[in-house]
Amino acid sequence: MDLEGDVVALLRALIDVESVSGDETEVADLVEQALRPYGHLQVSRYGNVVVARTELGRAERVVIAGHLDTVPIADNVPSTVTEEGGRTLIWGRGACDMKGGVAVQLAVAAALTAPRRDLTWIFYDGEEVEEHRNGLKALATSHPEHLDAVFAVLCEPTSARIEGGCQGTMRAVVELTGLAAHSARAWKGHNAIHDAGAVLAALAAHTPAEVEVDGLTYREGLNAVRISGGIAGNVIPDRCEVEVNYRFAPDKSPAQAEAYVREVLKGFPVRVTDVAAGARPGLDQPAAAEFLTAVGGEPSAKFGWTDVARFSARGVPAVNFGPGDPNKAHADDEFCPADEVVGCRDALLRWLG
Repeated sequence: MDLEGDVVALLRALIDVESVSGDETEVADLVEQALRPYGHLQVSRYGNVVVARTELGRAERVVIAGHLDTVPIADNVPSTVTEEGGRTLIWGRGACDMKGGVAVQLAVAAALTAPRRDLTWIFYDGEEVEEHRNGLKALATSHPEHLDAVFAVLCEPTSARIEGGCQGTMRAVVELTGLAAHSARAWKGHNAIHDAGAVLAALAAHTPAEVEVDGLTYREGLNAVRISGGIAGNVIPDRCEVEVNYRFAPDKSPAQAEAYVREVLKGFPVRVTDVAAGARPGLDQPAAAEFLTAVGGEPSAKFGWTDVARFSARGVPAVNFGPGDPNKAHADDEFCPADEVVGCRDALLRWLG
């Protein structure tokens, strides 16, 4: 891969190397091999995580991270290029999520031999699958010093706009119990599925909050996402579960989020099954302010959870910024506009150079 040539050609080279989650070795090898010749970078490899750092003794350090894996191929590799509406579009698995961002990282890492701040570039595996396979999580556990910085950027697709921090997410189950009986003698039992109506009514009546954090407005959401119950067509169900998902603003801790859900569903048995804290954007930090100036435009809140939360957990404010429309992530017709790849590269060069 030529890191000093056309960044769009670099993106196509990355797309053409299949790297479905669990099969990232080849692309990680190529990234490592491409970075090692650059004397201003100290390159380390941990499994299929590649870390490249400058060690120039600068007063501050920033981290720029991106994942190498993609969701499964859908007859969309190798890459193709089209011209539509005056724009060049690069098509293929990972073009948007997120090899466009990885191409930007690689190009800027090679170009900046004397940045104003020390830089840590992280390329990791396992982002698109279960959390225990996430390479950034593993790195945070085995070599947490690589995540330490005054500010971090995750090159997830944002249509080349800044999306600050991320929402937290919680899954919980409301477990309702009744008494089984033959449906011909329903009065002998108690229908647990009918009891779910009150839970659904409480959720339907709930008004999601809009919370301002560091100048960005996060829209929360508390919704039933799955319901299950019943064992047969002639049995009054004695059990029903309503699964609830809460997307909460990053001003709340997981404990505060749980307390909020329990208050909304007061009187019902709630069991939390999974939770991930959100991330504050920290746009009041000097490095972040310079980043905003370099990129331009108005930042917005990130709706959804991303790995920026792993930085926030270490007290490092972080934002999402990368080429590609996030609505095209994982789509069979996934693509990334060439002008956004170039624009993101140039923005990072302005900010870091």
